[in-house]
Amino acid sequence: MPKPFRGVVNLDIRDSVPDWGPYEQPKARGGTPNVLYIVLDDVGYGAMSCYGGPIETPNIDRIAAKGLRYAQWHTTALCSPTRSCLLTGRNHTVNGMACISEAAVGFPGANGHVPPQCATLAEMLVDQGFSTAMVGKWHLCAEDEMNLASTKRDWPLGRGFERFYGFLGAETSQYYPNLVHDNHPVEQPATPEEGYHFSVDITDKAIQYIDDVKAITPDRPVFLYYAPGCAHAPHQVPREWVERYRGRFDAGYEEIRRQTLERQKRLGLLPQNTEMPPVNPIGTPETRSGPEGQPFPALDYTRPWDTLNDDEKRLFARMAETYAGFLTHCDDQIGRLLAYLEEIEQLDNTIIVVVSDNGASGEGGPNGSVNENNIANSMPDDLAQNMALLDDLGSTRTYNHYPNGWAMAFNAPFKMWKRYSFNGGICDPCVISWPNGIKAHGELREQYHHAIDIVPTLLDCLGVEQPDTVKGYTQHPIQGISMRYSFDTGTIPTAKHTQFYSMLGTRGIWHDGWKAVTTHPAISGWGRFSEDTWELYHTDQDRSEMHDLAEQEPGKLAELIGLWYHEAGANQAYPLDDRSAVEILTTPRPQMTAPRNRYVYRPGGSEVSESASPSVRNRSYVVGAAVDLPEPGASGVLFAQGSRFGGHALYVKDNRLHYVYNFLGREIQHLSATEDLPTGQNLILAASFDREGEDGPGIARGTLSLYYGARKVGERSIRTQPGKFGIAGEGLNVGCDRGDPVTDDYPGTAPWAFTGGTLKRVAVDLSGEPYVDLEREAAAMLSRD
Repeated sequence: MPKPFRGVVNLDIRDSVPDWGPYEQPKARGGTPNVLYIVLDDVGYGAMSCYGGPIETPNIDRIAAKGLRYAQWHTTALCSPTRSCLLTGRNHTVNGMACISEAAVGFPGANGHVPPQCATLAEMLVDQGFSTAMVGKWHLCAEDEMNLASTKRDWPLGRGFERFYGFLGAETSQYYPNLVHDNHPVEQPATPEEGYHFSVDITDKAIQYIDDVKAITPDRPVFLYYAPGCAHAPHQVPREWVERYRGRFDAGYEEIRRQTLERQKRLGLLPQNTEMPPVNPIGTPETRSGPEGQPFPALDYTRPWDTLNDDEKRLFARMAETYAGFLTHCDDQIGRLLAYLEEIEQLDNTIIVVVSDNGASGEGGPNGSVNENNIANSMPDDLAQNMALLDDLGSTRTYNHYPNGWAMAFNAPFKMWKRYSFNGGICDPCVISWPNGIKAHGELREQYHHAIDIVPTLLDCLGVEQPDTVKGYTQHPIQGISMRYSFDTGTIPTAKHTQFYSMLGTRGIWHDGWKAVTTHPAISGWGRFSEDTWELYHTDQDRSEMHDLAEQEPGKLAELIGLWYHEAGANQAYPLDDRSAVEILTTPRPQMTAPRNRYVYRPGGSEVSESASPSVRNRSYVVGAAVDLPEPGASGVLFAQGSRFGGHALYVKDNRLHYVYNFLGREIQHLSATEDLPTGQNLILAASFDREGEDGPGIARGTLSLYYGARKVGERSIRTQPGKFGIAGEGLNVGCDRGDPVTDDYPGTAPWAFTGGTLKRVAVDLSGEPYVDLEREAAAMLSRD
């Protein structure tokens, strides 16, 4: 509550007494520590060197050496849900984040909006005198709010952060990120050719934000939420970082798993009797099918290393080298941040929390990918295409992801990966350091904890009570517990008793050292959840979930299954959703305006996100540009949507109109006009696609025609993608192509702006009307201008 005014007000100021109390900025107590929250992405339990992994992370190791590593710390198995837990201290479904925010389905537990009753740590601390800033990946606002026409209530500045620099969605290119600065999109400060990389950029901004505060008020504490895109796909990093690991993964993922487990045992992270699960622990397409004969998800089958040919081994090893280089490069940027804090003498008075948001990702499937957008389109990867780009892995030419065997290796010794309620999806690294507040250095802690426990831990360390209300909203109680009791001794029993899990159809429940978990494949479409097989593990002794005790302990299993249903109900976890990625990502969701048949854009505007753009999927469409061309020589992009990994563009080159439909980066379908451009006023240059059928589920086939006005100047057959151009990728641009280009055929240099004429507007028509009628309508409209 605001302080009441306690001064005296009289007619004359000379007879009045001021009181500045109600008007002062909030101030933290002297000596209050800073908080640095480092949230990595898709980094499994067995990846980093301080957890026995094969990837060098000397700076995170340095943090661990001055603090604690938790051997049993857990997440939700997916990005947005865990991040909501990390910032609010409440379970993911209470936060409305049953899945990623792009997969919201309109139910209380899965609506993609963290409710105001679940305030973020930033909202709590900003009222305690902290300066709050965030850089990197947000992923906590609904897809329909990731555009400039939307409310900004769930953007970082709407949830307690005073500064923000990063991206809003699930993932982005490390070379051409979808950058937002505070509440507006911005262009990146340099090109990849000039050395640009997102991890470097956000570290520059992080240092700047802290310095902006400390230069003026050195004692004001800072809460910095540092969330790099690493190590989520695309695994993009300069080649020299990849080269550091050449040959180091040639033994294959099964051998790397074995080596990692041995190191983990030596480090004391796991009991000495911990065993290694098989690489396909819940089945294969040949051994298992759904209750109605549905196929086992092809994405979740791992190919044993000894079944690969030499080329495949070489490709798969290079994909692991690229991931490792990406993570080590990110660690190097964390080192820059630590060096800065040390230089300004703030390192020892900073609470540093390093976590990953889930286990390593299996989304590369059995063969890996040079374009992760394939998964959003339910398209299998092409090994020949992947091999052709082996030497380009990590560069701007690939949007790459390793095969899922490496996910198993980087989650060693656990089963499965991200998306799953087995430990491979949910048991992740957690390092906490606070030199001025934690006496123990370089030690391990065995207590069982979860992402919801970080917020209460930090509030405990800072001496801050959870507020009853924030911004006028009565707060939902924080559900996590403080981990501070474990800081100075590792022998205290776990203070936590129960934690439930639910993700994409998979389910689990942990209670007092026991865990029940289903074998239901994620995003399988199998449904019939009441028929799921549940397994039972005594995880205090069996961390890798090898020995199913369901038959020996039926009473314990029944108890835990009942407890799961209780917790699911209390945490609004219904309905369960195991549909395919395409079904989930293309679910109709609310927009600010209803879908329409015609969308009009003018040059000079900001990029429009794909979720707010016209969807041309599996339908006829027309893209038309109204231009004035006073003389020959016009050049550049009229319209572009997507990137080199999936998209389409209309542009002018060599005095002719061109159109490209880039099918998932694997097929560049190009058409150029057969005639030079006309000159004159109010000209219509257009590409029209007439759908004629399907080449597969959702893959439209038809004829693409180019027009100058009503005159056809070229045609060819093309096919269009069934899903999005990007999971959270580039949007729609008019008059240029910002970021990663749809095609390398553009004339000129980035951003390939249209010149040599006047681009008035671009219209995208989805009515399905014959093009000639649309052209007449456009001509009539232009005549009225």
